[in-house]
Amino acid sequence: MSEPADLSQRELQIAQSYAGGATYQKIADTLCIAPSTVRTHLATIYRKLEVSSKHELMTHLNGEASQPRNQSEMAAVISELALSLEEAISREKALSEVLRIIGAAKGDLDAVMPLILGYALELCDAEYGILFEYGQSKKFHATFTLGIPSDLKGWFDDQGWFSVSPQTGLGRMDAQREVINIFDVKAEEIYKSRDPLRYATADLGGARSFVAIPMLAADNLVGAFALYRKTVRPFSDDSTRLAQMFAAQSVIALENARMIRAMQEASA
Repeated sequence: MSEPADLSQRELQIAQSYAGGATYQKIADTLCIAPSTVRTHLATIYRKLEVSSKHELMTHLNGEASQPRNQSEMAAVISELALSLEEAISREKALSEVLRIIGAAKGDLDAVMPLILGYALELCDAEYGILFEYGQSKKFHATFTLGIPSDLKGWFDDQGWFSVSPQTGLGRMDAQREVINIFDVKAEEIYKSRDPLRYATADLGGARSFVAIPMLAADNLVGAFALYRKTVRPFSDDSTRLAQMFAAQSVIALENARMIRAMQEASA
């Protein structure tokens, strides 16, 4: 393997490790640096070597010639790398904050869930959010809410555990076990049919755009993380990826709280 003269020793270490299949986290652990620092180095390496993929990086490190790129192509590559880096750093910061919130709450769901919901609303630019628990004969329960309009909150309180139609966002999420992103809740046929949940969501809650994210423990559905906007402003892929991360961490918080509660009951 040749040694590119324009890379520093640290950059060469990172380039070789990454081209060899190591993850950001593994490289970070080996070199005692942060994963975001690894990404920053890789962005510099790609720019210096004028490559845009792991395959091209490996080819270059092996001393093989690569296709030359013009300035406009390189500018596009650098812009894409910069955006990817910013998104990755944002996700890393968000994950760290959620884990900090969960750790500080010490298993107190009543303390941790409003904080997680609040952080999710801020990052995803949503008006209100609900964490639905799932169980009891495939029914849902709006266990934790934040920013929810009072009329919709009252409706959920009256329902307790409730069943959903297969055509609703929660129903489709239950069946498919994947993210359901609804651009406009009033534009779907189920709204025109006056489905109770869709009516409550749109007319009592004033929601227009909505995303439901399954909370999965292994292959089991334990709940749903839902975010709402009061204007027709669909959630982007970046927003749904962030919401998926919050849902995954919420599952951890739920499971931790149940374990702590069981231990406390056993020792009582």
